[in-house]
Amino acid sequence: VLLMDKIIIKGLTLTAHHGVLQDEKDNGQIFILDITASLDLTDARKSDDLNDTENYSKMIGTIKAVFLSEKNDLIEHAAERVADSILKNYEKIKSVTVLLKKPHAPINADFEYVGVEITKTRGD
Repeated sequence: VLLMDKIIIKGLTLTAHHGVLQDEKDNGQIFILDITASLDLTDARKSDDLNDTENYSKMIGTIKAVFLSEKNDLIEHAAERVADSILKNYEKIKSVTVLLKKPHAPINADFEYVGVEITKTRGD
């Protein structure tokens, strides 16, 4: 079993306009993303050179641009778009897991968040 190193972006908080209800699209709400990108960091650990890893600052910029660029009915679709953009733009990443949390979903219940978690591997 090949173990992979990980770049983790935890708790990226963005206000976006995803949801089935018109109010969600019009007014927006907070979403929280946790991203885990699996890749081989052997060279970066040895070289201390940014070129041997993926720049997580740029990754956050990509995630924000994609997540905010359109209004999706389903968070499943929004998470898929984020995962696809990471695999498309960062060639060293072998797989990515996107946990997309919606803490203020319009549901009459007391909960921390509802969400989806998807994992995509390069070549899927």
